[in-house]
Amino acid sequence: MEEATKKILENIRRKRRENSITLLDLALDTGISHSHLYYIESQRVVPSIDVVVKIARALNLSLKDLLA
Repeated sequence: MEEATKKILENIRRKRRENSITLLDLALDTGISHSHLYYIESQRVVPSIDVVVKIARALNLSLKDLLA
């Protein structure tokens, strides 16, 4: 897995936790299943760009924020 991809996935988890958002709440906000979000955050799957955009929007982040 590319380092940039790992960084994005780590930032998704960190930002979600910083905002005290559960995986279930994020799933409801994005329309992405709870289990799929779990696999994304645990770096077992690489999400499509569409999924990353949905997650970023739900967390009120830009894609640039996820790369930082």
